[in-house]
Amino acid sequence: MISISNAKKIFKTRHGEITAVDDVSLSIHEGEIFGIIGYSGAGKSTLIRMLNGLELPTSGTVDVNGKVISGINSRDLRKARQKISMIFQHFNLLWSRTVRENIAFPLEIAGISKSERTKKVEELIELVGLDGRGDAYPSQLSGGQKQRVGIARALANDPEVLLCDEATSALDPQTTDSILELLVDINKRLGLTIVLITHEMHVIRKICHRVAVMEAGQVVELGDVLDIFKQPKESITKRFVQQVTEPEETKDTIEHLLNEYKDDLVVKLTFVGESAEQPVITNLIRSFDIQVNILQGKVSQTQNGAYGTLFLHLRGNSDEAKKAVNYLEQASVGVEVITND
Repeated sequence: MISISNAKKIFKTRHGEITAVDDVSLSIHEGEIFGIIGYSGAGKSTLIRMLNGLELPTSGTVDVNGKVISGINSRDLRKARQKISMIFQHFNLLWSRTVRENIAFPLEIAGISKSERTKKVEELIELVGLDGRGDAYPSQLSGGQKQRVGIARALANDPEVLLCDEATSALDPQTTDSILELLVDINKRLGLTIVLITHEMHVIRKICHRVAVMEAGQVVELGDVLDIFKQPKESITKRFVQQVTEPEETKDTIEHLLNEYKDDLVVKLTFVGESAEQPVITNLIRSFDIQVNILQGKVSQTQNGAYGTLFLHLRGNSDEAKKAVNYLEQASVGVEVITND
């Protein structure tokens, strides 16, 4: 569906050249939700804008569904863009137009008849959950409703690819979840390929099948979301995973325990897939003469299965505690003994 080969983008400024994207190669499959995550300046926005020709690579190629976006003429690019839609962080709505008129706008540009436009707009209003809001203006809508208008407008021309440029960054957590659930529903209903960029691992965890981690213009890690959660390799990826698995209060609690109970063990357990549903802690308590204090735990669902982390404080005879850790290592869960090092 989408193939990026050795793409590089260099911007020339009065202070010299800036390499925003540095030799990136990616393949994105038809019908998948693919995430690109990175901090500000990582190059993710430039990369996603290459997919619809808003930015052209300095070198390398970008192919979307058999069309080389990086090398076609302006007329063919305009035609190709009708099948590659985009939604934005700040909605980009026409404030003088109603919800219906905003959604109909790309259909007007495409020369679709009024009767067909009306039918299509009503279908899209229902699809994105805006029934009864068709005559409202953007100023009368909440942030989540505005983004739903943006999504409906992006779907008007029946695109094959939907690009999401930090589409939930301006929304509160509850509204973010509702928009992400809508994108998953659209992906399943329409078989739409979705590519999104974000700096929030929660977004990746919630809806993506695969993820590319970007840093300094390069893809430093790539894989299935569940695999990335299970075994992140790069330090930046570990930081992103910790956004979801290790809240700040957990770190404070662990540091306190490590200082106060120097002779005890603090253990981090990682559960993936079916292992997240096993009664490991019950068996641990029953089988060993130790005290088990649960510091913090969380099980999250990804598109590929469950992922969970659990922090335990083990107190008791050192030999018994070591046997308990050995048992955990044999129990199909990831085990890491936390130290001050």
